[in-house]
Amino acid sequence: MSEFSHLDKHGNVKMVDVTDKMTTARMAKAEGKISILPETILAIQDVTLPKGNVLTTAKIAGIQAAKKTAEMIPMCHQLNLSFVDIEFEIEGDAILIKSTVKTKEATGVEMEALSAVSGAALTIYDMCKAVDKTMVIGEIQLVEKVGGKSDHAVEYRPKVGVITLSDSISSGKGVDKSGPILINGFADSGCSVNHKKVLSDGSDKLVLNIQSWVEDGVELILTTGGTGLGPRDLTIQTMEKIFDSRLPGIEQALHAYGRGKVKTAMLSRLTAGVVNGAIVICLPGSTGAAKDALTVLIPTIFHSFHMMSGEKH
Repeated sequence: MSEFSHLDKHGNVKMVDVTDKMTTARMAKAEGKISILPETILAIQDVTLPKGNVLTTAKIAGIQAAKKTAEMIPMCHQLNLSFVDIEFEIEGDAILIKSTVKTKEATGVEMEALSAVSGAALTIYDMCKAVDKTMVIGEIQLVEKVGGKSDHAVEYRPKVGVITLSDSISSGKGVDKSGPILINGFADSGCSVNHKKVLSDGSDKLVLNIQSWVEDGVELILTTGGTGLGPRDLTIQTMEKIFDSRLPGIEQALHAYGRGKVKTAMLSRLTAGVVNGAIVICLPGSTGAAKDALTVLIPTIFHSFHMMSGEKH
């Protein structure tokens, strides 16, 4: 069982920090049911109840409830919702309420979808309670969620290798910090990370190591360091000579995410491509770049191995 994200290490409630999460299109659907006497349902359909048009009012209330979710539920984030809709299905002795909520934000809209159903159900109850004392609200549940890390989720995990390129680290004068971040990040996601190496900047062993690892079955190789603007920063030039094909989408995603956080990220160089069926991604040597890479790549990068085997997107 995973840990509760709304509790800190001391067991106190906290708001989840989504500052560094990627903004993506997200959607959630929820549904619930309110049981009602058949004669009350007929009155709703004929719009003969004293308080007026029940379903239209309930729809408006559900939309409002979705937009007010962060005010009702303490740890919810305020989100810019791009779409909210409520649908009703009339049954013999009940009304099924369905909500759809969309956004393009850094966290999902499950609670907003559930709030929409709840708000609509409570409004139906309020408008009918004078004529129906039997109503029961229930079965409110999330039925679908799209967006975030659940998108393109696949079970497959590639074999991963990490190479750190740094003169100071290879000579023992510095401590490798970005390499372990990548190693631990991919290991925590379920990958086997048994190939690790530290090389000097511009090392002529870089290509040989990569080729050897590919022959050994490593499918995803990440290098960190050697991508700056100095004369010894030769990782990009070296790797671009051996790529069978480039992966510009990965490069653009990493760059865009970095620029969204730190202005100087526009000065960073990185590249990605395929070498003999393995994906190689060359990152800047900072710890920030390594952490950003984990956010951008996991788990989306795992989907690429299904694509490379000929499966559909």
